[in-house]
Amino acid sequence: MKKLTTRKVPLANKEETLRIFGRNDELLRLLEKEFKVTIIGRGDDVSLKGKNSDVSKAKEFIDKTLSLSQANSITEKNILLAIQKTKENKGENWDKILNEKIEVPLDRKYIVPQNSAQQKYIESIKKNEIVFSIGPAGTGKTYLAMAMAVHHLMTKKSGRVILVRPAVEAGEKLGFLPGDLYEKINPYLRPLYDAFYEMLEADKLQQYLQRNIIEIAPLAYMRGRTFNDSFIVLDEAQNSTSEQMKMFLTRLGFGSKVIVTGDITQVDLPESTTSGLIEVQHILKGIKGIDFVYFTEKDVVRHKLVQDIIRAYDNHKNSKTK
Repeated sequence: MKKLTTRKVPLANKEETLRIFGRNDELLRLLEKEFKVTIIGRGDDVSLKGKNSDVSKAKEFIDKTLSLSQANSITEKNILLAIQKTKENKGENWDKILNEKIEVPLDRKYIVPQNSAQQKYIESIKKNEIVFSIGPAGTGKTYLAMAMAVHHLMTKKSGRVILVRPAVEAGEKLGFLPGDLYEKINPYLRPLYDAFYEMLEADKLQQYLQRNIIEIAPLAYMRGRTFNDSFIVLDEAQNSTSEQMKMFLTRLGFGSKVIVTGDITQVDLPESTTSGLIEVQHILKGIKGIDFVYFTEKDVVRHKLVQDIIRAYDNHKNSKTK
């Protein structure tokens, strides 16, 4: 029988205890189950008891959780992700990751990168004028781009935010959908609004939308425009054609920043049509001021099953091509 180890983790205050245990100790039970240790809270510290390897991983997790709590972003999602990354033993540089936190106005909270890939993505946005973010759903490509857009707006680094999507599923002409133009495109663009509501107060968002400080529109309506002093995000870019991608990128004006996001495995264009996002990787690679950031299923920050689903589909696709 292996000898059990006991280690203590100091806690600064009651708030830190609540962040780790949860208000009804629900997170404590989860930690004990996941790491196969016994956790006892007494006063200003917690004691971890179990096999040495299990105790070490549990301590690493708690240290990581406390780092996240200092960034004012600790949530149950953060904790579940931290457990996952700790158990995977990925060796993430959490000091560097947490240093790239993005402040947004709602409750003056921070959007915190969940892994090194997200940290490098934020770093790239800061350094480059045009950034292409390519990878599967759930890796934070759009969410982090929008967080950076809001941060730029609040800190007056940009005067406007423009969010764009190629309305492929709805059809570029949008004619068969009921209602006026706004009613036709609103359901398709709704995910972008939903993300904004997590970062801005509702009244403030409506004010920005009414004054066109924040604009959300289909890609087809960008033709003929030039954007200066703007933060521009093209989402779902895998569904842009070659011509649309060129048109969009040439809208870039002075003092602006462009982020292009997409998943090249989820193209909804007709088979005879070239995806602008796939093509642009070969055309613009190596140009100074333009960067390509790639995510994989390992960087997914949704439920663990999302990683498994993406991997299963990739394996199925690869087996069909053999």
